Amino acid sequence: MGHRSTETTQIYYRITEKRTRKAVDQLAAHQYDGTGQHLAREVTRLLDSERARRGVGQVAVPFGVCAEPSTVKAGGTACPYRLRCLGCGHFRTDASYLPELRSYLDRLLAERERVLATTDLDDWARAEATPSDTEITKVRHLIRRVETDLANLTDEEQAHIKLACATVRQVRQHVSLGMPSVLAPTADLPGPGRRP
Repeated sequence: MGHRSTETTQIYYRITEKRTRKAVDQLAAHQYDGTGQHLAREVTRLLDSERARRGVGQVAVPFGVCAEPSTVKAGGTACPYRLRCLGCGHFRTDASYLPELRSYLDRLLAERERVLATTDLDDWARAEATPSDTEITKVRHLIRRVETDLANLTDEEQAHIKLACATVRQVRQHVSLGMPSVLAPTADLPGPGRRP
């Protein structure tokens, strides 16, 4: 828009609901689970009712969304699996989360080096504090899978996905999606909705 500052542009520039829906529809065709499995090769535009159902049936988690029923029911405030999203079958992500996934991989690698270099930890504490090779491998694989699939698109398709990612990421900056928390262990006996 010709402004010197992006903050000035953001005052005037609003992402419309129509534009946001178009971006979400485009990214829906490029959604992956935690193993890097492409979930929907032939996704058509979502009907309003289907979009609403999906919105109600999932919550925001780091690097994507979660459809685990108890987490969704709690509004994202009670993950029974301690936010091990990449190892959970209820997890979904798309190309718009690539920057966060790359940053997370960098953080895991740095934490691993820091923990392995310290001399102040007992062996059991070092093992608990060290990011697992399995998690690091899964994050790397997921990033590579998304990048490879995007690289196989035509230049025009890549441009559409890049615009869709930018649109969705901008909406995320201005809309608080909340983040889930880990369920605290309970000493109570199992009851409705509780795991033994």
